[in-house]
Amino acid sequence: MAVPSSAARCRLVHLHFYMLDIIGGPGQTAVRVVRGQGPPHPSMPGSYFGDTAVIDDLLTEGPSLTSKAVGRAQGTYVLAAMDAPVLAVSVTVVITEGPYNGSTLVIAGRDDISQEVRELAVVGGTGQLRRATGHVVWRSAEDVSAVYMVLELDVHATVPNGAAAGRRHGWGWPAAAEGIRNMSAGLSADS
Repeated sequence: MAVPSSAARCRLVHLHFYMLDIIGGPGQTAVRVVRGQGPPHPSMPGSYFGDTAVIDDLLTEGPSLTSKAVGRAQGTYVLAAMDAPVLAVSVTVVITEGPYNGSTLVIAGRDDISQEVRELAVVGGTGQLRRATGHVVWRSAEDVSAVYMVLELDVHATVPNGAAAGRRHGWGWPAAAEGIRNMSAGLSADS
C-alpha cells in the first residue's frame, strides 16, 4: 500500500503583508504596559530589561497607512535581552480579508531588532489555517519616525489538508469527541 507523502497531506500557504507599529502619538497601536524591573537598557534609551508592550497593529497590503487593511497583529513583546535590542514576540495575526478571512496565525520567537531581517516561528492557527506550522521572515521595512515603524511579514506555512473541515463533532477533533462519547457510555446512573 502506498503511503501519501507529507506534501500530499499538507498544503503550502504563503502570505505577505505589512505591520504598522505605532508606539506613540496619534494612532498609537503599541503600549508599554509593564516597565521592566531590570536595569536600563544600554542600546535602547528609556527602555528597561523586562519592558512589556501590548500591540494591536494594523496589517496592510502595502507599507503605507493608506494601503488596504487585511488584518490585525495582536499580542505582546517583551524586552528579553539585557545587552542587545532583542524582543520576545508572541502575536496572533487576525486575517480580515481574502480567502483566509476570519482565520488566525500564531507567531512567536526572538526578534533581534538590530538585524534588518529576522525569522520567527508560525506555531499554530485557526479557521482555514488550523494547525499551521512554518516561519515568518520579519523585516524592518521603514522607520517612518521615531514612533512609527513598518515591518514586512513574509509568511511561509504548511496546513494539514482538511484541517478546517474537521468539524464533525463541533470542535474539530473527531477522535477526542469519540473518546468522550465512549467514556460517557461507560458511566451508569449509580456512579
